[in-house]
Amino acid sequence: MLDAAVKIISILKDAGHDAYLAGGCVRDRLLGIEPKDFDVATSATPTQLGEIFRNTQLVGEAFGVVLVRLMNCHIEVATFRTEWGYTDGRRPDGVSFTDAEHDAQRRDFTINGLFEDPIEHQIIDYVGGQDDLKAGIIRAIGDPDKRFNEDYLRLLRAIRFAARLGFEIELKTARAIRNHARYLGQISRERIGIEIDWMFGPTVKPSQKSLAAELIQELHLDGPVLNEDHLITPIPTLAGLPDDPDVDTPTCLAAWMLDRHARHGVELLVFLGRPFDRTVTQWRNALALSNEQRDALVHTLKVTARIMQWDELDVAGKKRLLASARWTQGHLLFEAMKEVQLVPVIADELKKQVPALLDEGVNPEPWVTGGDLIKFGLKPGPQFGDWLDQAYDAQLDGTVCDRQQALDWLKTKVLSNPSDDDG
Repeated sequence: MLDAAVKIISILKDAGHDAYLAGGCVRDRLLGIEPKDFDVATSATPTQLGEIFRNTQLVGEAFGVVLVRLMNCHIEVATFRTEWGYTDGRRPDGVSFTDAEHDAQRRDFTINGLFEDPIEHQIIDYVGGQDDLKAGIIRAIGDPDKRFNEDYLRLLRAIRFAARLGFEIELKTARAIRNHARYLGQISRERIGIEIDWMFGPTVKPSQKSLAAELIQELHLDGPVLNEDHLITPIPTLAGLPDDPDVDTPTCLAAWMLDRHARHGVELLVFLGRPFDRTVTQWRNALALSNEQRDALVHTLKVTARIMQWDELDVAGKKRLLASARWTQGHLLFEAMKEVQLVPVIADELKKQVPALLDEGVNPEPWVTGGDLIKFGLKPGPQFGDWLDQAYDAQLDGTVCDRQQALDWLKTKVLSNPSDDDG
C-alpha cells in the first residue's frame, strides 16, 4: 500500500501539484509503527484528480476526498482544505481548498498534523508535531477550545491516542477536554461506541485499555460516554485482564462495569447475584452495542457469577458451565478480580477440578432426544425440555453410562409423572 501511495504522490508531483503522505501514517512511521493505511494530501482538486487518474471514486465530495485505485490498492487522496462553522459539533458547515500549511492548521492534534514527502525524504511540520512526538505529548493544534468545539468526538480521540501511544495529554488540552465533556452527548452513540471499541478491542494491550478508562474518568467523560453520573473509581479488574486475544470489548466492558458498580467483595457478590440487565441495557444504549456485543457482555457476567458459586454446583452444573460459549471470557474476568477475597480460594478449586472435568467431556452429544419421548407416546410440550435437561444432567454426572441406560432412566422418570404425559 505504501508503494501505491508513493506512486500517486510521484504522479501528482510530475503533474505540477504538491502531494504528501498525511496524518496518522506519518505519525506511525516516525514512531516505528507499521501504518494500517496511507492517506495522501494534495493541492490537486477532485476534478484534477479525476483527470490525472483513470480509476477514481468520490467518497467525500464536499471535503475534496477521492479514492484512487492504483496497483490493486485503494488510497484516499484529499485536497488541502480549510473548514469553518461546526453547528452540529461534528461536521463543518463550509469547506474551501487551500495549501498544506492551512490544511495542517485545521487538523486535531499536532502529532496528526504532519506531512511527509516520501520522494524527497522530508517531513513537513507546520504545527510542532515532531517535538510532541519526541516528548510523548498529545496537544491540540492551536486553541484547544476551538479544536474541540469543531468536533466533540476529538475529546475521545485524544484519549485513544494517549492510551494507545502511552503519551500524556498536555495541560491546556486536558483542561479543554474536561470543560467540553458535557457536550460529548451531542455526538451519535454509534460514533462513541466505535471509539470505545477501538480502545478496548482484542488487539489493544491491557495497559492501554486501563489507561483509556482512567483518562475517561479523570477527564469527566465517563458520564456522557456511559450515560451515568461521573465517578472516579479504581479499575483493578479492568487493569487485571491479561494480554489475551479472547479479552474482547464485551469482556473489558464487563470488567469496567464491575469496577464501577461492584468495587468491593460484598458489592461484587451482590451485583453478580442480582439481575444486572438494567445496567447492561443502559451501557448498551449509551455505546450503541450490537445485539451480539450485548449478549456477549451479559453472558460473560453470568459465567463469572456462576464461577463465584462453583462450590454450590453439582457435576452436571460445572460441566454445563465449562461448555458455555463465554466460559473463557468469564474465567479471564474472574481471574482478574484479584482483590476479591473469595477469588483465590475458588481459583485453587478450579485448578484442581477443571482438567479432570474436561477430560471426562463437558459437551457430549445427548443420548436421548425429543424423538425418544414421542416414541414413548408423549405429545410435545413444555415438559419435554425439563425431561431432556434432566436426562442430559444424568449423562453428564455419570448417573447413566450409555444410551440404553439413558432411555431406561428417562422412561422411568416420565412414567413416574403420568399427569404430565400429555405435555
